[in-house]
Amino acid sequence: MPTSSASSRGIDHVASALVVSLPALHRALERQVDQEFPHPRLPEGRLALLRLVEDREGITIREAADALLRKPNNVSALVSQLTGQELLERRQDPADKRVAHLHSTATARQRLAEVRRLKTAYVARAARPHGRGAGCPGLGPGRADAPEPASPPTAD
Repeated sequence: MPTSSASSRGIDHVASALVVSLPALHRALERQVDQEFPHPRLPEGRLALLRLVEDREGITIREAADALLRKPNNVSALVSQLTGQELLERRQDPADKRVAHLHSTATARQRLAEVRRLKTAYVARAARPHGRGAGCPGLGPGRADAPEPASPPTAD
């Protein structure tokens, strides 16, 4: 069934609002995590690898490099750093000793879950229609052009 012009314009409007809102939302979420997460922030490359391994437990370094669009030697360096921090485990493939499979540690899974919980709670508070309304740019009706919040919204 063909998409109507009105429906297409609605989708374009939502897409435009998301393009404007998502970078500001990302910055607000990162500030919130920086304030409330008790562990040092990992560089984005290490976080991306941790998230990938969490999603694809047992992935090889080569597969991770392909998925992250990085060179295997760079991913191997990230793996070494994360294993040193006890956030990843390298397990040798029983059939091919040259291949290592990556697994998240319990610590990594717990920390990633905590960050997700913090971000989810912040977005949920910001999206509530009461009080200040949308505390994050783009959340809630007519808020796509709202400035970034100076501080995280408070729960009522």
